[in-house]
Amino acid sequence: MSLPPAAAPIGRAVCVYCASSRIAHPDYRAAARRLGEVLAAEGVIVYGGGAAGSMGALADGALSHGGRVIGILPRFMADLEWGHKGLTDLQLVEDLRTRKHMMLTLSQAAIALPGGSGTLEELLEAITLKRLGLYLNPILLVNTRGFFSPLLELLERAVEERFMDQRHLLMWQVVGAPEEVPEALANAPAWSAEARAFASV
Repeated sequence: MSLPPAAAPIGRAVCVYCASSRIAHPDYRAAARRLGEVLAAEGVIVYGGGAAGSMGALADGALSHGGRVIGILPRFMADLEWGHKGLTDLQLVEDLRTRKHMMLTLSQAAIALPGGSGTLEELLEAITLKRLGLYLNPILLVNTRGFFSPLLELLERAVEERFMDQRHLLMWQVVGAPEEVPEALANAPAWSAEARAFASV
């Protein structure tokens, strides 16, 4: 069953950015699976559609608890047979840019698990869109093994060096474990298009 654009899903639809690495520390895959289990009761998970690494663990965790999981997969990845076979819905798109756009527009929050360059690109794009008042939903980082700590330090440095405003530090929240995600999403500070007034410092 497809989740149509602009439709109101059952519960909250959450976009999750995560990695496909099979050889990263097993704690990352365990956290991804646990996040899937936690989010299964929250509504719908929208993610990149992969079967390997944290991506597969996230989907497997949610599906094992009766969750709905929507995968957005570029066609070239489908041709390489990287897609998860057991999802609620797997939507094929033409390229990575379309994938990123759909993942955000189909969801009401974005969560980043640790990952490589692709995951970091997706996360930073979401933060940039929020800074510009184009994305207004919560952004949450699950800081397994302290993975995001150097990035958070760099973003704070960007504020200190006046590349960003102090208020931009409210654009994301950080948790240490998947179990903390629902409460963090519920308590995320409100954000509006008025943020454009201080988008440029």
